[in-house]
Amino acid sequence: MKQGFDKLVAAVVALMLVLPGALSARERRGANIIVTLKDGHFSAGELIAVKPDSLLLLAGKDESVDLIGIRSIRIVIKSKARLGGACGLLAGALISGLSGANDPLPGGARLAIVAGAVLGGIVGLGVGAIAGTDKTIQLEGKSESEVRKALAYLRKKSRIRDYK
Repeated sequence: MKQGFDKLVAAVVALMLVLPGALSARERRGANIIVTLKDGHFSAGELIAVKPDSLLLLAGKDESVDLIGIRSIRIVIKSKARLGGACGLLAGALISGLSGANDPLPGGARLAIVAGAVLGGIVGLGVGAIAGTDKTIQLEGKSESEVRKALAYLRKKSRIRDYK
């Protein structure tokens, strides 16, 4: 039983190390943003580039939004609750399985694994939900230096970072 569990742990660790590298080989995408204009209208799409006087968005077609007319920019972040829950579930099961492997009670190790998995899943779900909240950047009423700082942050989130 112990040898089978060791193989399972080794396989899970190997998958955790190999998969992120294979998944990162795709093209870099810009952040999805929603721009609220001073006149109350919205523009939404993928942030392609931050120009000196505008933002370039891809929303079916390229759209340039002047910085002067922007009230706020919301960076839409994909929820990480599912990923956090899965990681917490796995971590809880592994930790409780390793700590309860020598439990003298019949079925005690299985119960420890299930309890640890459930607890880890709940904690991971909460952490993932908090990590996946949208970020809003206010431009209206900000000083020029604050706007430049916000644009530098947005530039890091765009598809083309060094647009001139």
